[in-house]
Amino acid sequence: MKAWRVHENGEPREAMRLDEVPDPEPGPGQVLVRVRAANVNFPDAMLCRGQYQIRPPLPFTPGVELCGEIVGLGDGVSLELGARVITPAALPGGAFAELAVVPAAGVLPAPEALDDAEAAALHIGYQTAVFGLHRRANLQAGETLLVHAAAGGVGSAAIQIGKAAGATVIGVVGGPEKAKAARELGADIVVDRHAEDFVGVVKEATGGRGADVVFDPVGGDAYTRSTKCIAFEGRIVVVGFTSGTIPAPGLNHALVKNYSIMGLHWGLYNTQDPAAVRSCHDTLTRLAAEGAVKPLVSERVPLSGAADAVQRVADGTTTGRLVIVND
Repeated sequence: MKAWRVHENGEPREAMRLDEVPDPEPGPGQVLVRVRAANVNFPDAMLCRGQYQIRPPLPFTPGVELCGEIVGLGDGVSLELGARVITPAALPGGAFAELAVVPAAGVLPAPEALDDAEAAALHIGYQTAVFGLHRRANLQAGETLLVHAAAGGVGSAAIQIGKAAGATVIGVVGGPEKAKAARELGADIVVDRHAEDFVGVVKEATGGRGADVVFDPVGGDAYTRSTKCIAFEGRIVVVGFTSGTIPAPGLNHALVKNYSIMGLHWGLYNTQDPAAVRSCHDTLTRLAAEGAVKPLVSERVPLSGAADAVQRVADGTTTGRLVIVND
């Protein structure tokens, strides 16, 4: 089979190489999946660079989530051959390949309301938004939600999950094209950070109160400035650091303004509370059927273009989701 592999860490466009490798075989408790579509995530770039919290042995295949068809079962697995499923990948054998072996325990039915590319983009980003906004921040109807990188993969998910919860959503983006996408996703107010200061917009929109919840996959200055427009007893959910800068929170400031700072690493729920992950999937499947959530897939890229797609996501030049598709 064909599979992209990283032999030496570096920038994705240089580090990823399309190789011909033997077809994998599922072991006990595992499933062999023919990859139909694999969503590109920012962690894929960090994996290539050797900067992710997980560092698989070289060479490895990046790609952390997929939609595919079950074509083989390991011992002890009773899933249905031919079933269309979504699942996290199992590094070092990631999703940017024609075939992938994954643990059967993490396999979920692909929502019928979504095509392969949309289904591949539903899992990690949307689960991150649900766990971050509901389980961690306890977002309530009528509250104001501030979303950074609102036209990106996880930010676009947060807009839709926030609107489904009945929140007023303010999205921060970089550029007119991304602003247009955020509006189409349902954001009530969109701020182009290149043209205006989101702090002032948030304060004006909330009558000076500030945002009740901040969803931040960016870090750096986005986090620091969010503390200037967080409401009394507001909650800042730290999701990632696509800016490349990890902020150092001023805890004295959190104390005097009575707000909470909370982290969200979705991968831990897979091991700590898998039942919650399955329940979240049921919720997302229902919302997809109702039309309340639909991943914004801006491009469907052939397998041959995976390295370039990961590089573009790393460079922050994309809108919505780039998904690698196999014919």
